[in-house]
Amino acid sequence: MQPFRSPSMPPEDRTLSPYTGHTRAHWEATADALLAAVAPYATEDQALYHLPGDRPSWSGRLSDGLEGYARTLLLAAFRRDEKALERYADGLAAGVSGVWPRIEHRGQPLVEAASVALALRLTRPLLWDRLSDGARQRAAAWLGEALTAEPWPCNWELFPVTVGGFLQEIGHEPDAAREAVDRGLERIEQWYVGDGWYTDGDGRAFDYYNGWALHLYPVLHAWLAGDAQLLDLYGGRLSAHLADYARLFGADGAPLHQGRSLTYRFATTAPLWLGALTGRTPLPPGETRRLASGALRYFLDRGAVDDRGLLTLGWHGPDPAVLQGYSGPASPYWASKAFLGLLLPADHEVWTAPEEPGPAERADAVTPIAAPNWLLQSTRSDGVVRLHNHGSEDVRYDPHYTRLAYSTVTVPSPAYDNTVTVGGDPSRTSIEPLGVGEGWAASRHTAGEGVRVTSLVVARGAAEVRVHLVAGASPGTPVRVTGWTPTEGLGAELLPAHNLSGDLTGVTADGPTLFAALARLTAEQDPVPLAESVSVRVAGPGEIRVSWTDGPQVRIRLADGEVAVSDGQ
Repeated sequence: MQPFRSPSMPPEDRTLSPYTGHTRAHWEATADALLAAVAPYATEDQALYHLPGDRPSWSGRLSDGLEGYARTLLLAAFRRDEKALERYADGLAAGVSGVWPRIEHRGQPLVEAASVALALRLTRPLLWDRLSDGARQRAAAWLGEALTAEPWPCNWELFPVTVGGFLQEIGHEPDAAREAVDRGLERIEQWYVGDGWYTDGDGRAFDYYNGWALHLYPVLHAWLAGDAQLLDLYGGRLSAHLADYARLFGADGAPLHQGRSLTYRFATTAPLWLGALTGRTPLPPGETRRLASGALRYFLDRGAVDDRGLLTLGWHGPDPAVLQGYSGPASPYWASKAFLGLLLPADHEVWTAPEEPGPAERADAVTPIAAPNWLLQSTRSDGVVRLHNHGSEDVRYDPHYTRLAYSTVTVPSPAYDNTVTVGGDPSRTSIEPLGVGEGWAASRHTAGEGVRVTSLVVARGAAEVRVHLVAGASPGTPVRVTGWTPTEGLGAELLPAHNLSGDLTGVTADGPTLFAALARLTAEQDPVPLAESVSVRVAGPGEIRVSWTDGPQVRIRLADGEVAVSDGQ
């Protein structure tokens, strides 16, 4: 895979940006190249962008063409490219004159209407105000269907909010627009779980939708509306979220490979820029740009853009494993949200401050995040970030939610990595968070009929101790534990520590049965042998002592659905 290099890409600036070499000029050049690459795929009337590919979404070709228009329009809006916006103005006038599909209940055009409305709101003097009266009336009428269209009960609730904010601003159906805004903001309250985290709908679906949707739309709406009270509320949540969010990026720029819609790639940077744009961020400006530019470079250097200059459906290059049924040829262009930072003026400190290292580069850290019941483990020596998942679940999109662990350098394996298989059943459903604390996280889940598995991880440096208590299984039921996926350039280890044989299998006894293993994922060369870093001793029924060679002893008491972790000294 060849790194993407726009012909207009300037030389690296390792003085201002010692970690990535990228400056605002690199972001501008990338945006310009992406916009130029999609232009040939517009229909003659500019209303649809039919990007190449043999994988349409489940919404069909017409909707996919609208998606191509809307998501690349968003890029042009952030870039404030007046020449490109002229083309999009022509496309808008044609699209709302009978080309675009109607906005209906739970239909994809509702999603794209939000991108169109946001772009119009951001560029009103450059696009909207230059349309004819008739085109504006037709466009407002088309967008107005979003005010009453029923969204899916998840982040989709914010699409009518985004449309309603624009329609309020231009005075189109102001009462209905206000009601749509209020209704959507009220609905997401039921999914706010505190500390800056939302679940994406009912249940416990925690992923990047927190950043590129559930924070993005309310904060932008409050900011654009000049509503100080709303901005304090949603901006405060964003700031709290960014304290955790910054830890989700590896030193190589990679975001964690977890959750759905991963083909949006560097859209993961949108909340970083949003915090800087609105002044609601705990991150220094140099760290914000380092993390954002690191993610952009990570994908550009690894084949995210093909030889036509188009974003592909995948992660690095094309990759069907990260796609969903709604993924069509233009879906990756929600990556346009990454260019939100271009709304900041060139003399803003986020562009002028020298880059500062991100959390994974500063020090080893094991960080509990209570809201999603996650434990983040990062190591400075190799810049790898690992996520121990003891609270996020969305069985519709397994395996990107239900594995025990994810990282910035591995991908979920079809062979069920980071899993406990009981009686041949590798499923992990009905996950119940049991808490997180200093260096640990725990949960309980269902694995087959009547079987409950209580799992706990204790981590220090790159080393982990994984403990599983299997209850409700018949005596002699086989149990298999898996760890990290072996990956080139990485050491992926899993060693038996209790009730497991050399091949990491064991069997249940008569009653709840405890299993333990040592694990490690590292890119460090010649690390201390894992077995010399930590030891495990069973001190009684459901009680384990973990002793770190370079740290304290930890005492773990495990029962079905109950966990206690304390200093073992």
